[in-house]
Amino acid sequence: MRHPAALIEAARSLVGRHGDGNIHTVAAAVLDEHGRTHVGLNLYHFTGGPCAELVALAAARAAGARAPRLLVAVGDAGRGVLAPCGRDRQVLADYFPDIQVIVPTGADVRVVPIGDLLPHTYRWPAQQVQRLRFRAGHLPAVRDGSKRVTMRYADPVQVGPALLVFEFDEEISLPGRITSTMAKRLDRVTDDEAREDGFAGAADVLPGLRDYYPGLQPGDEIVIVRFDVDDG
Repeated sequence: MRHPAALIEAARSLVGRHGDGNIHTVAAAVLDEHGRTHVGLNLYHFTGGPCAELVALAAARAAGARAPRLLVAVGDAGRGVLAPCGRDRQVLADYFPDIQVIVPTGADVRVVPIGDLLPHTYRWPAQQVQRLRFRAGHLPAVRDGSKRVTMRYADPVQVGPALLVFEFDEEISLPGRITSTMAKRLDRVTDDEAREDGFAGAADVLPGLRDYYPGLQPGDEIVIVRFDVDDG
């Protein structure tokens, strides 16, 4: 993982260049699963404008990140590294339970798991399991294990527990887990990746996915989702 100092400097530089001491007073930087850095500024408003951490996470998502690894916030006017507020801690614990956060410790900083900042917390995902929907015809292949990959467009998913839902007249659901996600331009999907999802080759992916997503274009970003079915 990139040294925390580089991420801190990215946030410090942003708030130094674009902070205004009034509406934009904190910058955040996020390191994603590909080693890229994404940044964002807060937008203060008395009704509750978004914190810099949430803006940076949204910017990371817009750039294709699906599994942010490390996060830091830095205040303006020389305030240095700031710990996330209570609301942000809950958001991070709910949506990014594996993320680490850089926090101040006196004159120094340290990297901690989000769980250390919000111990014994209410966990929303435990109450609201994500659903991964399939057409009915995919059920036999999922059940026998021959299908463990699906390609999705504009369909937010994250690693973790999932309910695999098959769209019969009466839905059939299997408990499962999303094991990995990888964002990729559709026109860069390989033949091997295409075959994992049941296509004959990469050339068949676009026409096949357009049956689900009619407006899909070759340069659009899809997500290759790998999943398992829970035993029992």
